[in-house]
Amino acid sequence: MAVTLCFDFGNTRKKLAVFTNKTLSKTIVLEEDSVDAIQSLIDEYKPGKSILSSVIEHNPAIEELLAAKTKFHKLNHLTKLAFTTPVGKPDTIGADRLALCAAVVHYYPKKHNLVIGMGSCVTYNFINKYHEFLGGAISPGMEMRLKAMHHYTAKLPLVKADSNVPLIGYDTTTNLLTGAVLGLAKEIDGFVDAYKEKYGNFNVLLTGGDLVHLASHLKNKIFADSDLIFKGLYAISEVNNP
Repeated sequence: MAVTLCFDFGNTRKKLAVFTNKTLSKTIVLEEDSVDAIQSLIDEYKPGKSILSSVIEHNPAIEELLAAKTKFHKLNHLTKLAFTTPVGKPDTIGADRLALCAAVVHYYPKKHNLVIGMGSCVTYNFINKYHEFLGGAISPGMEMRLKAMHHYTAKLPLVKADSNVPLIGYDTTTNLLTGAVLGLAKEIDGFVDAYKEKYGNFNVLLTGGDLVHLASHLKNKIFADSDLIFKGLYAISEVNNP
């Protein structure tokens, strides 16, 4: 039984996906990322391979442990990819964005693809049918928008995201939610419409933790896949850990 552990260390959460015989069998939100915690996961799942995507300053001993116990790869700008990055500074592209691009090239090859990652920030990532990652955009994520309205004002409260929002807010809480949720939905639809004008037909994929709050408010046809980054990490691992 071939097991691969795919770690995704984001700004908000640290997550793990377990692939068993090429199939995603389990996802886990990590409560802690200590060396002992990672060792416990290795003991439990007995992986042959592992891969790490990290956009934070994590403990380097984690990499040493994974390299000692598994065939390990850390996602970076030197990683072998199934697409090219003809942008100004490819070494500055976030590991999470590389993983998302790898996923859409693997599952939707030779097509224009716009993949939207809903993390701490919203990333718009466009990969053309020639498998070139052309870039895209980065904007504040849902939680960041809600926190900013609370932090930079004297009296506005901090509210939690919710998909059930009215078009016209009727009190402070619903006004904040409508502005954040519907505002972000309109932003996404606006980007999709602009790409349609330039490229015609293409796939749009939405992934990330805030997917549940946005999907029902979007007018454009979008494929929703909360595990897309893990699928991309697994595809990258198979190329870089043969």
